[in-house]
Amino acid sequence: AECSPEIPIELRATQHSGHGRDIAAHAARAAQPSGPPILIVSVSGDGGYNDVVNGVMDVPGSNVVCTVLAAGNANDHRRSTGYVSLVDSILSGSVASMDLLKLTVTPASGPATVRYAHSYIGAGVTAAMAHGIEQAGKGRVRELLGVARTLPRLRPFRIERADGCYAILDSLVLANVSKMAKYGTISDSADPADGRFEVIHSSHERRWQLALTTLRAVTVGLQEQESVERYGFLTREMLPLQLDGELIEVPADSELVVESAHQAVQVIG
Repeated sequence: AECSPEIPIELRATQHSGHGRDIAAHAARAAQPSGPPILIVSVSGDGGYNDVVNGVMDVPGSNVVCTVLAAGNANDHRRSTGYVSLVDSILSGSVASMDLLKLTVTPASGPATVRYAHSYIGAGVTAAMAHGIEQAGKGRVRELLGVARTLPRLRPFRIERADGCYAILDSLVLANVSKMAKYGTISDSADPADGRFEVIHSSHERRWQLALTTLRAVTVGLQEQESVERYGFLTREMLPLQLDGELIEVPADSELVVESAHQAVQVIG
């Protein structure tokens, strides 16, 4: 507002969970295709930004640009992608394309549903780590202790392929960025605009082995990981999933497909 007073700015506060998606979709519909783009700034953490990108994707072909001003707990997306101050990025007008993770869930009965994630989709230990961090309170030591307390309560989960082959896992992460769970570095190779995403999985193992893997993630990182364009599986039991920090439940006997939505949104920052 101080540097470019000619640019109109509207501040909208969310009133409830999911309201950010409605606000973003409304702004996307209001954007003129031939005019200057509308910039939507999510002043939030990863969950609030997840609402914004889903709202933008609700309006295909809209003339909008997205970004996040980190104001949450983990801020994984901003930690992974924010190399220049947001104000400088806006003033320079440096717009780029970014991939999203497209999740399609097809239950045994009923229609398929689609949701998008800007950073990661995780099952198993990722949801437990997020819960442990939230319950432990603020501070690095408290949060890491909170993660450690959640590990003994973890339950492995089973995923299947259409041909009947299966795996029993403690953790599965499909990542569009390199950092998650506030302190973890899950990949050295993640690029949010390359049309691919990283697959990080941990087979069911003893708790001390899982603890060592978690410790490695929050210290030296997990280094380079497998990169794919598509990942699909079946689940035979209800499976909690974490999308950018937001928890959803997938019904039993569902087919899940995650695809890279290449250059799905325009971003700044």
